[in-house]
Amino acid sequence: VNPSGVAACRSSGRLAVAHDGKKRIHVFGPGGSCLQRFGERGEAGNDIKYPLDVTVTSDGHVVVTDGGDRAVKAFDFEGRGVLAVREGFRLPWGLDATPESEVILSDAEAGALYRLTADFTKGKLKKCQMIRSRLVSPRGVAVCQTSGAIVVIEHLKAQGPNNGSTRVKIFSAEMDLLGQMDSFGLNLVFPSKIYTTAVAFDKEGRVIVTDVCSQAVICLGKPEEFPIFNPLISHGLSYPVGLTYTENNSLVVLDSGDHSIKIYSS
Repeated sequence: VNPSGVAACRSSGRLAVAHDGKKRIHVFGPGGSCLQRFGERGEAGNDIKYPLDVTVTSDGHVVVTDGGDRAVKAFDFEGRGVLAVREGFRLPWGLDATPESEVILSDAEAGALYRLTADFTKGKLKKCQMIRSRLVSPRGVAVCQTSGAIVVIEHLKAQGPNNGSTRVKIFSAEMDLLGQMDSFGLNLVFPSKIYTTAVAFDKEGRVIVTDVCSQAVICLGKPEEFPIFNPLISHGLSYPVGLTYTENNSLVVLDSGDHSIKIYSS
């Protein structure tokens, strides 16, 4: 029901999906069977009011941004809540895990990126550090598993109806700005408006984005060649809102238009 985020567990091939149903997180096996459902709407510690995104850490924990509770919540694969972090977040939105099981997180209202370090097994927060401020409504975020580069999607507001646009920014692991591309700049490369909702890195470190205007998935290239324009999927999608890669390099697209998960071979 209105899915908003998808993440792959690299070791097991399981997929975690955040959506607006009775139980907000569904875990699927590689073959598509639903293995687990958890996170009901409510006030209890294991409840999730409004999930916006999900990631899976390398140590096997499902981490969710709960926009309704202004919190980041971690669960094991059985659905047991192990940690809830509030830390003064205003609207935690997108998140992705590093190979070291740290979590990079965007706060759309605060205009900031955070790095969250925790011992999820023990349910203990070690550190929550703001690593970038002065962003404009940052939402989707992805971490390159090889270089540590971070890419984030900003949602830019404009005057008048339907004039919002998006901007993709890439930072090095040290948070130096490597490149950026907004809808206007992409217009120069590509003859239609692009509105990006999700972002991921593939195994080679290329930036992959969704575009809901053309109902497509597009490769923008590696940070050093950014941006090129290479459509990877140009038909069969209706409203792509989530992206992730599995360990075998299959591309997983979460399609909110027909409430489905679509998996493409590399």
